[in-house]
Amino acid sequence: MCGRFVVTESSSALLADLVTDFEPPRPNYNVAPTTSVTVARTWEGERTAPAVRWGFVPSWAKNFTKHRPQPINARLETASKSPLFRKAFAVGRALVPAAGYYEWTVTETGKQPHFIHDESAPQAMAGLVSAWPDPAKDEDDPDKWRLSMAIITRDSHVAPGEVHDRMPACLTPDAYDDWLGDHLSVDELLQLLDRESYAVAHDLTHYEVTRDVNSVRNNGPHLIEPLP
Repeated sequence: MCGRFVVTESSSALLADLVTDFEPPRPNYNVAPTTSVTVARTWEGERTAPAVRWGFVPSWAKNFTKHRPQPINARLETASKSPLFRKAFAVGRALVPAAGYYEWTVTETGKQPHFIHDESAPQAMAGLVSAWPDPAKDEDDPDKWRLSMAIITRDSHVAPGEVHDRMPACLTPDAYDDWLGDHLSVDELLQLLDRESYAVAHDLTHYEVTRDVNSVRNNGPHLIEPLP
């Protein structure tokens, strides 16, 4: 799965390859669910980089904050057919830049976080964005639509030395335009994401980091420093 990830200046630079006008997000070394994150997506033929809430709220929900569940992940194997994610897979695909993400192993002394990343490049995690219409706002209000997202995950056993049984499905730069475009069928998109995420997985490495990561109140670059 993906329950926490890291945004740095280097990962945010990925957006510059996709969007011409955007506000760079501030570094966040402990991005947690319900946090607002910047993603890249195509909307009405243009690339944009909106801030979206991590935790998927479907357009038909009666309440944006109280609706349950608000899944943070969508499974690659079922996302295109799931009643919850099917529409977003068709029209709400996005890329979520990250410098890496955290997973945990269970030890005799507690949960031990690991930082998983590619040493040579940031990660472009595949995401699904949903737009929820706020009934309290007028149709022409720019804040009428509230955006939320989930990160697509896949079986992690394709990755060397996997820490968890699920991992974010990521894409290489060669596939960004195909994922964000509208020229591929659902089956072609699934094949693309499976192929790309498999390739990215083989370049990932991980190491143990401080247990300060375990609390969302902690932040800062020390969280991704390897333990001695």
